[in-house]
Amino acid sequence: MSNPSLYPCFLGPYGENDVLLEKLAVEFLRDHVYWRRNFHPEDPPVIPTTATQRADYQAFEARMRRELHRLSAALKRSVPFHSPRYLGHMASDLALPGLAAQMLALPYNPNNVSDDAAPVTIDLEIKAGLQLARMLGFNDDPHHPGCAFGHLTSGGTVANYQALRLALALKAFPVALCAAAPPGLTLPDDDWAAFTLPTQDCIELVGQWQHWLSGLTPSARHDWVRRLQSERIEELGLVAFFARHPTLTPPVVLAPVTAHYSWSKGLKLLGLGRAQLLAVPERGMRMDTDALDDLVNRLRAERRPVLLTVAVLGTTEFGTIDPVHRILACRDQHAATGFGFGVHVDAAWGGYLATLFRTPEGTLRAFSDMRQEFSAFPSRDSYDAIAALGGSDSITVDPHKLGYLPYGAGAFICRDQRAMPLLVEDADYVFAGGTGNDYFARFRKLGRYILEGSKSGAAAAAVYVTHSVLPLDYTQFGRITAETIHSAEAFAQRIERFAAQLAGRFHVCVPFAPDSNLVCLAINPAGNRDVRTMNAFLTRLYETLRCDPDKAVQAREFYGSVTTLRPEALGATDMQRVLAALDLDPATLLPDHDGADRLVILRHTLMNPFLQDSENGLSYIDHYFDYLARQIVSVVDQRSAGMAA
Repeated sequence: MSNPSLYPCFLGPYGENDVLLEKLAVEFLRDHVYWRRNFHPEDPPVIPTTATQRADYQAFEARMRRELHRLSAALKRSVPFHSPRYLGHMASDLALPGLAAQMLALPYNPNNVSDDAAPVTIDLEIKAGLQLARMLGFNDDPHHPGCAFGHLTSGGTVANYQALRLALALKAFPVALCAAAPPGLTLPDDDWAAFTLPTQDCIELVGQWQHWLSGLTPSARHDWVRRLQSERIEELGLVAFFARHPTLTPPVVLAPVTAHYSWSKGLKLLGLGRAQLLAVPERGMRMDTDALDDLVNRLRAERRPVLLTVAVLGTTEFGTIDPVHRILACRDQHAATGFGFGVHVDAAWGGYLATLFRTPEGTLRAFSDMRQEFSAFPSRDSYDAIAALGGSDSITVDPHKLGYLPYGAGAFICRDQRAMPLLVEDADYVFAGGTGNDYFARFRKLGRYILEGSKSGAAAAAVYVTHSVLPLDYTQFGRITAETIHSAEAFAQRIERFAAQLAGRFHVCVPFAPDSNLVCLAINPAGNRDVRTMNAFLTRLYETLRCDPDKAVQAREFYGSVTTLRPEALGATDMQRVLAALDLDPATLLPDHDGADRLVILRHTLMNPFLQDSENGLSYIDHYFDYLARQIVSVVDQRSAGMAA
């Protein structure tokens, strides 16, 4: 049942906290106006009090009101993410602290590219990065040389691009340093050894280079920096860099079959090309680490370097969690024998699950303690995967997903901030002046390190304030996350009753055990053995759950989503199990055949914290399955009537 301590955290499905939000909005709008008036109170008002009586003023106000009313009316057709009746994509109600903080900060319009444009919110962004680092198990002490560093992005896609960008910079830096050949440094023996240096060794080499530079005269330092720059991949570009180093080939990125499509886009943008993205086979919707090890061994034998291995913590389609701990063990095993590569965890969806694993002191909760709170979460593998996050090289997480914050607020966090100087891009008109030696002074020139040239400081305020009101541990923010896991477990239990209710008429199957708060469901009418027919049935059923922009939102009782289940993601053994559970003929699952090479399944994202309404003794989960049962019968009856006609 819903946790009453969450009542003040959201505006609410019914807008129950409207008075609180209105009071906050008015209070801080007035506060902003007073700030403007007190900037230089000796300045007279520019807009006279009689301006409102002018005809052109009144005409402007009328036009503005007309367009705003049109917009307001049009927005009533928006998807009702706030409602417990919405079970579709990765969106829900917004956390009230973040919503209010973003509204408060918007009139100040800070641009978090530099402290010159955002002296307040840029510090909040750096602190938000440290808050996320602590949640994920990284070092969050800014006085520690190897402290993590994180920054916000427009979303997980841009954060993944940043991971690729940093990984390539680290990969190529030792090669460039060897080519520049500064005397007195201990360097790898040859290009291959330099290009396959383990990630942490690359970071240490960056530190050695900077320390070596510090002992030179300003003139000599300038000359050596220019000399190294002329050898770097960022200066030469891919073609010229690999032409200078003909024994090397462009590195590949290894990612599971279920990885987000942003990785394909990222390889194209980086200039490496889609062909350098290699899919690692999966077992039960999770990366097969035996297959990963075999692939790495083959690539090593072919002298094809690996840039990154991507682990996914909560796939976009299925919410499943890759075995991060075993992927890191694979990385470390190969690094020990001289074949280094990075590991990035794409936790855009599942990153905030880590709040359930973290104590207020920042330590990891015991597995046994967590299993007392839930019936099946976390599995042993999921626990070990999240416990191991601090060993990864970088992580993507999306505050605008399970952080319940407004779009767009993604985040990129790297384990060791000493890698970040490799990304520096300077522009005197933006980043003039010294950067300082302390952590905050260095990263206040944030635009030097990131992809964006402009970014919202209001979003940073929203993230930081939310994390401060609801610290990222199991006693605070974790209460929200816990509610979603309880809902997912209740949903899975309700499926069992749903399957029993429809026994003899429909085959109902959960294709794989959920790792998080996303549950998939496959349904096949009894008597049908053809994959294409089942897919057509699920597609028609989805038409009763999808948003229809031509209809009022109230026309739908519930909203859901669909995805597809492919044999290469589930694995041959598990796919045969699912086909048998649905009574489908395996021969009708046709490889490379459009519409019949995968199964269409329903996908439910259970992140609304009010799915089980304890105040009114109401379960939206029960209501959903009652609705679904009616729709299933209706779809079959309509099809039968159509065939008879």
